[in-house]
Amino acid sequence: MNKLFLRIFMALNTFAIHASRGRLGSQLGTQTILLLHSAGHKSGKHHVTPIAYFYTDGFYFLIGSNWGKDHNAGWYHNLLEQPRTRIEVRGKTIQVEARPAEGEEYDRLWKYAIEHHPPYLHYKEMTKRHIPIVILKPVA
Repeated sequence: MNKLFLRIFMALNTFAIHASRGRLGSQLGTQTILLLHSAGHKSGKHHVTPIAYFYTDGFYFLIGSNWGKDHNAGWYHNLLEQPRTRIEVRGKTIQVEARPAEGEEYDRLWKYAIEHHPPYLHYKEMTKRHIPIVILKPVA
């Protein structure tokens, strides 16, 4: 996917979600989109990333497919460095603690994700890296 197009699309989608308090841009085809806030793991700069999510068992989770590229997305590294953050879901801000899914939990969530959005299988075919899954558990 063209890098410039992707940056423009993500910026416009972030704007639409913010401006409409989640009424526009939060649903793209079969995927639901949240806004992930993170601090750059190198720069410390604040980032807001629109990203597809799933919700099950009282928590949110993200698939780190990064469009099938051979490296993990910046947001993934940011969350490893600083797991306490916030997300915006349909106009509500939620404080969360992020952690990678592992083992049996990973397998269960991967199965859930591909049942709800089969294109993730295509991304897995495009890269040799392990595609991470990040759990975002709401905290008080």
